Amino acid sequence: MDDKIKALMSKRREASLGGGEERIAKHHAKGRFTARERIQMLLDEGSFEEFDMLKEHRCQHFGMASKQFPGDGVVVGYGTIEGRLVYVFSQDFTVFGGSLSETFAEKICKIMDMAVKNGAPVIGLNDSGGARIQEGIESLAGYTEIFQRNVMSSGVIPQISGIFGPCAGGAVYSPALTDFTVMVEKNSYMFLTGPKVVKTVTHEDVDVEGLGGASIHTTKSGVAHLAYPNEEETIQAIRELVSYIPQNNLVTTQKKETSDPADREIPELNAIIPENPNHAYDMKEVIKLTADDGEFMEIQPDYAANLIIGFARYGGTSVGIVANQPQVLAGVLDNDASIKGARFVRFCDCFNIPVVTFVDVPGFMPGTVQEHGGIIRNGAKLLYAYAEATIPKVTITTRKSYGGAYCVMSSKHLRGDINYAWPCAEIAVMGAKGATEILYAREIKAAGDKASEVTTEKEAEYTEKFANPYEAAKRGYIDDIIRPLRTRLRICKALDMLENKQDANPPKKHGNIPL
Repeated sequence: MDDKIKALMSKRREASLGGGEERIAKHHAKGRFTARERIQMLLDEGSFEEFDMLKEHRCQHFGMASKQFPGDGVVVGYGTIEGRLVYVFSQDFTVFGGSLSETFAEKICKIMDMAVKNGAPVIGLNDSGGARIQEGIESLAGYTEIFQRNVMSSGVIPQISGIFGPCAGGAVYSPALTDFTVMVEKNSYMFLTGPKVVKTVTHEDVDVEGLGGASIHTTKSGVAHLAYPNEEETIQAIRELVSYIPQNNLVTTQKKETSDPADREIPELNAIIPENPNHAYDMKEVIKLTADDGEFMEIQPDYAANLIIGFARYGGTSVGIVANQPQVLAGVLDNDASIKGARFVRFCDCFNIPVVTFVDVPGFMPGTVQEHGGIIRNGAKLLYAYAEATIPKVTITTRKSYGGAYCVMSSKHLRGDINYAWPCAEIAVMGAKGATEILYAREIKAAGDKASEVTTEKEAEYTEKFANPYEAAKRGYIDDIIRPLRTRLRICKALDMLENKQDANPPKKHGNIPL
């Protein structure tokens, strides 16, 4: 038996080295960690249990029969993050450049199936050159088996992708199907076709960073949600992200103990809105001042920054935050912001995470670029997401909420549970200036030299009658007009009251969101 145990341990040592010490050294020289090192950083110490450590590929073509590495380029298994079960796969670039084979795919599919059966998140650490060309259609079949599981798992268990190196060709679709994608700056990239193909087909000169680096996907394409300067920070961000979301769609996130009193008053909020309605303020300050311990994990901070999304806690309860940002384009809704918000609200609804919405929105962005880009369809996505959501929805209107954007931003009419407004809020079809120019156009024109005086008078009249929160409150569209300093208390109490909320949509296979 001793000899057999020694033989086993020898095989396990060989498998643990992936592509071998020389390739590991080259990998380290580039400032990158190995697949196993990333798992060690991600999971609680000593919690990782590995599967299929000795599994090998079955390819006989192109001399592959003599090129065998135990594990075949991907490390899979389960462990814990802060004591919570998660499943993980980590691609090993030191073995065939992390390319995906039939065996490689089987290993990933195994833990994805286990994750669904046991109701736990799946985290994929990607570092792969794409399909293993030597295996041809078998590698493509392997990718598609993974994609099918990504889709079937969607809304059932959380799925998170970390990109730690190349992620090219068919490899990009699995991260694209997951809930969140986190990249390493200047050391990871995602694209369907590489720079050489782009050069041949479109004659564009572009490098991997300019084509699909982290800066591109977090600012322009919106494919990635977060990016960090190094692998350690990227992995820590994934751990933090997991802390805000539940294990699966049948449970809620466990409350986190906090010493921050729910009834903490915030005098700063009474003065945060500028006297001049055209001046901006930072909505992130409102979020941080009201959230537990000032903690807020923003998602997609550099993409469509006129809309803020992310996670925070109120009274220990994890919530999704959606908020207009007056500092960027006055907080207007445009194509990118609408899509960004819609996807996030739908994620929260999938996993029973309440949504708190802070509203300060002048409307939808006008112009041919937006109209031709589909602002009607894209704005409808955000509307659809809020209307479909059955989770607790608490809305705070801080300064203004105009026109169609009022309807879309978690209004009472989209089954908003609790809708509050600050005393300075303006809730109307449009701002006083625009409304006056339409409603009193003839009177202003007839006033001649006194047109400006008439305009000022009518603007004040319109503001008093309509551009305030009281008209909405009279009709029950606003549940209460609250003092800003008590915003945290009102949110915490609302979430406590809504803890056991039950709501449902009509029976159907699925809706047809305007994609």
